[in-house]
Amino acid sequence: MFNASRRMLVLSSIAAGSLGGCVMVPVASDGSPVYPWATPAYPAAVAIPVPSVQGPGPNFLQPVPGRSARQGNGSQAPTYAPSAPSTPSFEPSGPAAPASLQARLYPSNEVATETGMLSGTVTNMMTGKGFFQLNYRGEILSGEATRVPGDERRGLANAYGQRGTFMTCDYRMTTPYLGTGTCSLSNGAQYQVHIGG
Repeated sequence: MFNASRRMLVLSSIAAGSLGGCVMVPVASDGSPVYPWATPAYPAAVAIPVPSVQGPGPNFLQPVPGRSARQGNGSQAPTYAPSAPSTPSFEPSGPAAPASLQARLYPSNEVATETGMLSGTVTNMMTGKGFFQLNYRGEILSGEATRVPGDERRGLANAYGQRGTFMTCDYRMTTPYLGTGTCSLSNGAQYQVHIGG
């Protein structure tokens, strides 16, 4: 008998605890609580404008007016005019993350054709500096690239390998992710370089 009443007490306290902990309150898009009894009754024939957030369009991510602006005082309902589309800017809005790009070097003289096409990687730091690396006949050439002062698209690059081979490049970036140029190695090999893409 004692066990049965104890079980009943435990079960009823669990049931009471699970019912008493959570209350759901509907809220409007501005965060204010919405109570059904506080909403005035409208005739079925009256259209009520309701602001909503939808996918990309003229009002996408625009702020929704507060509840008081939506209710008004019985006068004309507020209108939601679409904002003018903004013109896309090609200038970075803040510091961009470094981008890792492929560089392909195509032979442009007889010495370079002995080796054929080369490929390497360029890391554009988006600060006017970059770092690159490529394998030339088993020797890793690594170095840096810097924009030419006064010309934000043109740059110079130099690289050096552990066996003494060195390379110089002159390039021009059309975007932060695409560019072309020429590279010359210390052995006389010359290449046309394509960056990115």
